[in-house]
Amino acid sequence: MSDDIEFVDGLFVKKPNEAAPDFVKCGISINRKKLGNWLRGRDDEWINIQVKESKGGKWYAEIDNWKPEKKDTPDEKAGGDDFVDSKIPF
Repeated sequence: MSDDIEFVDGLFVKKPNEAAPDFVKCGISINRKKLGNWLRGRDDEWINIQVKESKGGKWYAEIDNWKPEKKDTPDEKAGGDDFVDSKIPF
């Protein structure tokens, strides 16, 4: 896992106004030109974003680059280790 933070260019997240109702969780502003250029520069089918709060209280959008680790699984068609079809009596 990398500690590098990757921001979304052209996407800005703001804490809701104090007078906003409880169901308003955040405000998002988009600079269409910057965000469009940023998206065209990526080849991902999906881009996951997390809204976070800095230690200073500022909200921001960060790319979630987490990917599950690939686990080696035994080949089910081969039956695992030393399985050979000729050992089957029928």
